Parts: sequence; C-alpha cells; structure tokens
Amino acid sequence: MKPLLNVIDLSVSFDTLNGVARAVDEVSFQIFPGEAVAIVGESGCGKSVTANSIMQLLPTPPAKYSSGQIIFEGTDLLKKSEQELEKVRGNAISMIFQDPMTSLNPVLTIGTQIAELLQLHQKLNKQQANTKAVELLQLVGIPLPERRINDYPHQFSGGMRQRAMIAIAIACNPRLLIADEPTTALDVTIQAQILELMKNLQTKFNTSIVFISHDLGAVAELCSRVIVMYAGKIIEVGTAMDIYHNPQHPYTWGLLKSIPRLDLSNKKRLESIGGQPPDLLNLPTGCSFHPRCTHAMQICSQYFPDTTFVSNDHSVSCWLQHPNAPKTVREAVI
Repeated sequence: MKPLLNVIDLSVSFDTLNGVARAVDEVSFQIFPGEAVAIVGESGCGKSVTANSIMQLLPTPPAKYSSGQIIFEGTDLLKKSEQELEKVRGNAISMIFQDPMTSLNPVLTIGTQIAELLQLHQKLNKQQANTKAVELLQLVGIPLPERRINDYPHQFSGGMRQRAMIAIAIACNPRLLIADEPTTALDVTIQAQILELMKNLQTKFNTSIVFISHDLGAVAELCSRVIVMYAGKIIEVGTAMDIYHNPQHPYTWGLLKSIPRLDLSNKKRLESIGGQPPDLLNLPTGCSFHPRCTHAMQICSQYFPDTTFVSNDHSVSCWLQHPNAPKTVREAVI
C-alpha cells in the first residue's frame, strides 16, 4: 500500500533576533490511507510546527523550510504555489486547531463559515451549501442544527465550537485530517465525546488522521501508531501496543510514567522528567535528551544515534538500544 503522506527529511527553522531556532530537524514519517497516527511529546518538541508545515501555514519569514519533501498523493507540497495550495487546504487536507474560538470568525455565523468552504471547493450554490452545512452540524452532534446554523461562535459552548470546527474540517471529505491538540481546552467528558466523534468519522469516511497531542491517554483511544518527538527530532516510532507496552527510549519511559493509571493497586506519586526541555537556539550536542536522561552515557553527549529497528514496526534512536553502544554501560554512564 502506498502512503497517502510521505514526509522525508523535513527541517524547519525560525529566524529570531537571538539566532536560528531549529524547530524540526530531519523528520521523516509516513501516513497510510485510513490510518490514525499520533505525534506526541512535550510542548515545544516540534509537533505543531510539523503539522503546520504539512499545510504550509507557517509565515515565511520567520519560518524557513530548510530541507526535505512533503509528498501528498505523489506530489511534493513544498513545490506548489500558494494558489495551488489553496486548492489542497480545506479540501484534500483539513486541520482542526487547538482553540476553536480563535480559529472561527467571530463576526460570521457558523453556517456561513461552513457554507463558504462548500461553495469554494465543492462549487455548490448558496442553498445547497446551507443544506449541506445543516447535515454536517447534525453529523457532528450539534442539537437543533437548523436553528444553530444561524448562531455565532460566542453562542456555542467550548465543546460545540470544537464540533463546529470538525464540521468545517470534514465538509469536503478530506483524505487527511490533521488534529492539533483538539481536546486540550475541553473538559474530560467533552474530550471523550470528541475522540469518539473522530473515530466514527475515520471509520465512516476512511479518513487518515494525524493526531497531535501530549495526552497519551487520548492517543490510546484513537491511534494505532505513535511517533514520539523531542527537540525537533523523531526519537521513537511504533504501534500503540509497542509504545505503551514495550517503550525503548528513556524519554518515552518518562512520558508513560507521568500518566495516572487505574490498574495499579499501590498508589504511587507520578514521576516527572527532570530538568527542562532544551533551548532550540542552543541545542546540546549529541542526543538532545542526554542532559535530562538518567541513563545517559558519554557517547550520548557526542553523537546522535542512528535509527535502530526493534521490530518491523518499531524503531528508536537511542544509544541504549544501538548495536554499537559501549559494551559496559556502567562504566560509560556520565
């Protein structure tokens, strides 16, 4: 099966007054048709920059696509003109943002915002677009859609605004849906409803989903494969089963230990990852995680490890798992 999306050696940097920040560094991954894949990590690890890079929503400058390719359905999106990209955004690829209040236009009704997209990409007339907008609001669980279509964003609750954003995102039956932390601003009950809605939409339309999150609990509900990022690099990739039950990178261990669990009989304090995420303007040499890693070896501060395949579907970039790592770990530990 050919991948729907193939990101190859993507690097994105930002020019700042204090220097160049390397936000995404030689990132490569694939998304297949009908697949839900999560990109996880702490704030500032490069998740959202990667997502926005796919749709090229980053302002240039200060952003700069230093290298790489973003192949979508056989075409490199980085080589498309702005006019060509407008035909892709909201049509073949759609995005759900973290805060719907800042993403929705406050002076236009919800119905108008959905109908505009349908008229642009689907070439529907105004009446057809309004009818389709009502159907979409009903599909995402908005009560009384015939009436609520005339409401403005401030008249919707947080959960309803996010549902409206999903309605806009799926209006043109996109092949790829990018969800950038869509449940972060919602309470737990609404989070569960939004995740269930996304699962149903994936099943119904065979839509591929890139789910950006730092919530590993939400990821387990939706995604079959997980990409772990740290300091702009991918450090571990595997199926959800691999990542949750057989993690290989110390950073992934730390993320999993910070999740509350109900299956543990003895109640322990949650463990946190010591230290702070690195400064993207001045990244450490070698593996960027080594200053915070309790398993760090001398080689970790000198070289970033090549990818090691634990299995066909599970890879990691860590000297602990590398075949060329020092034989005596105890002597090599910093």
